[in-house]
Amino acid sequence: MKKLIILFFLLASPAKADITHAITTSTQLTVNAAATQAQRIGSSFSVAGSNIDTTDGTTAGTVSAGTITSGVYSPGTIAATQDNAGAAFSFSQSYTQADAVPTSAPSVGAVGNFGSITSTAAGTKDTLAGTITSQGVLTLTAGGAGTSAIGSVESAISVK
Repeated sequence: MKKLIILFFLLASPAKADITHAITTSTQLTVNAAATQAQRIGSSFSVAGSNIDTTDGTTAGTVSAGTITSGVYSPGTIAATQDNAGAAFSFSQSYTQADAVPTSAPSVGAVGNFGSITSTAAGTKDTLAGTITSQGVLTLTAGGAGTSAIGSVESAISVK
């Protein structure tokens, strides 16, 4: 009798559960555009020294009689002579030449002659492809340079 009561309770109480199943699929195919980044470098000039006299060749005590042409500074020639022969002295000079200022905007595909340039060619799709079948089989085919292919299949089961 006890076995029958236990069996009756097992059969009499139905189980309730909400089950949700979701499948999400996606592919992303990207072909990069051509891009160029250019940065014009400006002129810089410095002179430092101690126990020396400077001249530009015509005027004593002159550090520079430079000129600017097309946005580029040219410092001219600097000569240094020691104040006291045999005494300690120091002299240094440095010069970075600027990129010329462009006189017109560049045409498509042309880049000015600048000191800092990063250029990337356009991607080519060639054989770039991506598919996902109804069975969830993911197939990605590589393209040419400058491309990417991303695919995903996500399956989620929720029991409440």
